[in-house]
Order: sequence, then structure tokens, then C-alpha cells
Amino acid sequence: MKKLRISMVLVLSAAFLFSGCASLNKTQKGGAVGVVAGGAMGAIIGKASGNTGLGAIIGATVGGATGAVIGNKMDKQAEEIEQTVPGAKVERVGEGIVVEFSSNVLFGFDSSNLSADARTNLDKLVNVLDVYPDTNIEVQGHTDSKGSEAYNRSLSEERAGQVSAYLTSKDIDYDRLSIKGFGETFPKYDNNTDDGRSQNRRVEFLITANEKMKAEAEAEAGS
Repeated sequence: MKKLRISMVLVLSAAFLFSGCASLNKTQKGGAVGVVAGGAMGAIIGKASGNTGLGAIIGATVGGATGAVIGNKMDKQAEEIEQTVPGAKVERVGEGIVVEFSSNVLFGFDSSNLSADARTNLDKLVNVLDVYPDTNIEVQGHTDSKGSEAYNRSLSEERAGQVSAYLTSKDIDYDRLSIKGFGETFPKYDNNTDDGRSQNRRVEFLITANEKMKAEAEAEAGS
């Protein structure tokens, strides 16, 4: 049912967009897609899919030739993260990257204190983030459905905050970082199973182009 909702949103959005854009060339159409995705479409898809990373990255889409240049840069960064941080799941989405860590990798049970293994894994991620400074990084905390909603949201915020603070302590520019705690509200896995709940206790990094990268990509696309 969830996949059906997402498909319907995409089809309806595309139909609306291209019905009024028949005279545009490919680059112009790509730019128009970016504009549509940048607002309502990203929010709708994120909510429909239960995937906040997907929605936020679609919301940051530029589109067109500029978006293609950004996508190439993100391909390289995602590949480096996969090779450097074996404890993370890496997914390329549109013009961004979602890096997912199970909370078991970063924290002890019901704790927001980073473990020694967490610091090791985050240090590996920092090594790649340093090489690509022209990106924004949103750190999202998520929990399973056990416990009260208020407690879970607070715990997810604390965990996202701890991760962000650690990245800052490793000289990742504070201005690149933002945090959100979603608690139990956006499960990606089945909360009715132990394995699903374990996977829902996660921290995600949403990596998108900052304004400097966008400007450079636009210049490159136009050259």
C-alpha cells in the first residue's frame, strides 16, 4: 500500500508537470522538475514513504544539467563512504546521499552516549566528509515504537545531537550541520519484529549540496 501511494504521487506530479511543459527542452524540463520537487513534492513523498531522507533530499533537488553535475559529485562521495565506512548503509538518492547507521553501532541500549566503536565509525565518515566540504549534513535520529512517543522523540534528538557534536569536535564546520529527532514517527522497518525494531533504532546522515557546490555545478553545466 505504501509503494502504491508513492507511485501515485509520482505519476500525478509528473503528469501535472509535463502537461504544461511540452515546449521545454530537456535541460529546462529537468530544472522544472527540481523546482516542483524542491517544495511540496519532497514533503509529500517523504511522508508517504515514511522515509525522511528521501523526502528531504528530493526537497533539495536542483534538477537539469546542474543537477547532473551535482549527481556525479555525489556518486564519487557515496562510493568513498561505502569503501571507507563498512558499518554504514549508503544509498544514493537523487542529488544526495543517505548514510544510515544502526543505533547498535553508535550507542548502547537506551543510551545517547557514543560508544568507542561509534567514534571509530564516525572518524571514518569524517575522513570522507573532510574531502567534500561543500555539502550540508542533516543528522536524523530515529527510534522503534517501544516506550512513549515523547520519550522516543527526546532520545532521538539527544542521539542526533551527540553525533553532531562529535562531528564538530572533529572539525566538521558547525554551519554544515543540522539535527532532527523523529522518534518513532518514521519507521523504515517492521516494528512488529525484534529485527525490525532494531533497524528502526537508527541515525541517518542526509548529505546534500550547499550553495557553493550548486553555484560551481551551475557554472560547470553552462560551460
